[in-house]
Amino acid sequence: MNTAKALLIGCDHAGYQMKEVIKEYLTALGHAIEDVGTDSETSVDYPDYGNRLARQIVDGRYDRGILICGTGIGMSMVANRYPEIRAALCNDLFSAIMCRRHNDANVLVMGGRVIGTELAKEIVRAWLDTPFECGRHQNRLDKFCEM
Repeated sequence: MNTAKALLIGCDHAGYQMKEVIKEYLTALGHAIEDVGTDSETSVDYPDYGNRLARQIVDGRYDRGILICGTGIGMSMVANRYPEIRAALCNDLFSAIMCRRHNDANVLVMGGRVIGTELAKEIVRAWLDTPFECGRHQNRLDKFCEM
């Protein structure tokens, strides 16, 4: 696991409950967590929190982050507007493993209204524990990053 820097985590109101569960889970695994909000289930605009997280990764203050909204779609769209961000919407284990193994995803996105918290924990663990394979995947990633 990459423990050199704290993990960022952020959500909108629809992802708040799951974010709190994931924060507790990550802390129990020994990770330092930086929470960029939101801090309740009061309605907010998801782009505010997706941007906040993505900017800190782009600036080099953090290596990886986790975003949660109702479906995960909105947060994915926001984060992927930044060229340095490779956000992957993962609501299953296979996607979580493959987005790290083949795409070196640096932001995990989940849908708080799509999956349950136990599956979310498994997805987070798989995403954190899976290394990037490099090799032919690095060549593809280089082409992607040149766009």
